[in-house]
Amino acid sequence: MTLHAFKGMYWEERSILFVADLHLGKATHFRKAGIPVPKEVRQSNFDKFTALLLDLNPKRVIILGDLFHSECNTAWEDFVHITKQFSDIAFELVVGNHDIMDKTQYEYAKMKVHPEPYNLDPFILTHHPMDVEDIEEGKTNLCGHIHPAVYLRGIAKQGMKLPCFHFTERQGILPAFGEFTGTAVMRTKKKDQVFVVSGEKVIEMSTT
Repeated sequence: MTLHAFKGMYWEERSILFVADLHLGKATHFRKAGIPVPKEVRQSNFDKFTALLLDLNPKRVIILGDLFHSECNTAWEDFVHITKQFSDIAFELVVGNHDIMDKTQYEYAKMKVHPEPYNLDPFILTHHPMDVEDIEEGKTNLCGHIHPAVYLRGIAKQGMKLPCFHFTERQGILPAFGEFTGTAVMRTKKKDQVFVVSGEKVIEMSTT
């Protein structure tokens, strides 16, 4: 697996790109409600998503839920434009709690929609993290929803919170792709693998 600084995970053997929690349209939704959000947030999400596709050139893109934040708005047309521009890529969605649009909108974007859980050996794909005891032996649950992050502290007591990929023996939680999503600090254990996304780099962190 290749972990990309734009918060995607690429399965090179099968040419599949996994991303989670794009929350496209969230900035537009908030502005319609009178909450000021810079227009640059929306454009940044689309620019990074397009850059991922150009950089990795996957055959399939599987979005682990919360593709679009709300009801259909003008941002949806921008996403549909991308799916048409990259018509040789199969776009798929594992439904999350924010994916509430009518199925005709997904059909319009030529997207295949999967209810969770979706089995793709050796993975079980979901939006919400599965309870470990419910994960079938020999499989790994890939999911999103949590928007994982870690808080790093420096020797001078300075600190910062950064998004991360968080892996346990049976589960992998992808960071939220969207810029305007918030994060949740994870409690890590010794055997966990944590890869922090910082700028244009993905850095493995020690959990000891």
